[in-house]
Amino acid sequence: MGVSEIKIKMVDFGEPAVRALLADVLDELSERYGGSGDDTPIGAADFTPPDGAFFVADDGERLVGCAGWRRHGEDAELKRMFTAKAARGRGLGRRMLATIEESAREAGCARLILETGDKQPEAIALYQSAGYARIADFGYYAGETGVLSFAKDL
Repeated sequence: MGVSEIKIKMVDFGEPAVRALLADVLDELSERYGGSGDDTPIGAADFTPPDGAFFVADDGERLVGCAGWRRHGEDAELKRMFTAKAARGRGLGRRMLATIEESAREAGCARLILETGDKQPEAIALYQSAGYARIADFGYYAGETGVLSFAKDL
């Protein structure tokens, strides 16, 4: 299936299919970093418009990607950006990122900020190629070894 056939849609963060995909996200983070993967406090209400939104990529059989944003002051913070292994390398991450940027811009956010880690070189390369620049670390993992924070004006 081509990446253009994958549908991106806004969903409720609490939907069971979304929760199952998020388990895959945390499993992968745990493989890369150890521990539970990501302990950042997140609530379903964080992704409720107009203060956030959550999107999934659906290939018609299963969810193969996700990303959300939540308001962080005047900024939008990217959270849970993920593409399933079977769907990688076809530009889906770039499509998801563009969807998040558009949604946050429409909600009046001035820039998109994010935290990632040094054991995610694919994510870092995507963010840098999409115009994101390093900023001072913020959020739950500020000051932790290996944390990298980025931002892009919307």
